Amino acid sequence: MRKILKTTSIMIVLLFISMLNKAAYGGTINMDINGNSAQTVEILVMLTVISLLPSILIMMTSFTRIIIVLSFLKNALGLQQTPPNQVLVGIALFLTLFIMSPVIDEINVEAYEPYKNEEISQDEFFKKASQPIKVFMLKQTGNSELKMFKDMSNDEEITNTENIEDLPLTIVMPAFITSELKRAFTIGFLLYIPFLIIDMIVSSVLMSMGMMMLPPVMISMPFKILLFVVVDGWSLLFKTLITTFNF
Repeated sequence: MRKILKTTSIMIVLLFISMLNKAAYGGTINMDINGNSAQTVEILVMLTVISLLPSILIMMTSFTRIIIVLSFLKNALGLQQTPPNQVLVGIALFLTLFIMSPVIDEINVEAYEPYKNEEISQDEFFKKASQPIKVFMLKQTGNSELKMFKDMSNDEEITNTENIEDLPLTIVMPAFITSELKRAFTIGFLLYIPFLIIDMIVSSVLMSMGMMMLPPVMISMPFKILLFVVVDGWSLLFKTLITTFNF
């Protein structure tokens, strides 16, 4: 639990400081006693950023791919309420923590601890802390996705960048998310195939027996659960998910 809290604090501090550095036209928030000189737009932007921090944090990690695959599995098995969505989210969070541990440890050693000890400045903290996350995202991102967002940026400097590690997070993040969605749906499709075959076999057997009024799902669901349990599906799925990430 202590490691989870520390991990969360590191990521939130990183994202919060990065947004502070880039908030609202690059200005600073100034306010006198009467509030006359307050930059209201910047305050609204900062409040919005704070409320979106959990979503931003999720989209920069392996959480997206894992939760989508788990949702595909639940639908493929034909289960409505089991396992509950809270359980799936918890599984995805802890698998994300396991996968992201090397990145988090590097951020902690290279950026968070020196910044906490006032050994580096805020700008240095942001640069050192964002680098491991960017490297992780780039390892999971396909070249076609990166090229697409580079071309759509309409920025010659970004388009002509040869070293992908020099790309800004505004390009890397959407490319990473697109790649994650692509891989998650591919894995989900492959998960569906064996369960779809079971549905087709059960449906054909029921039709040949003249039992067309009996819903095939009622018969196929136990067989799908049995198949999943026999092949040790959870362990196999978790192992496959973790190995699909490039480290």
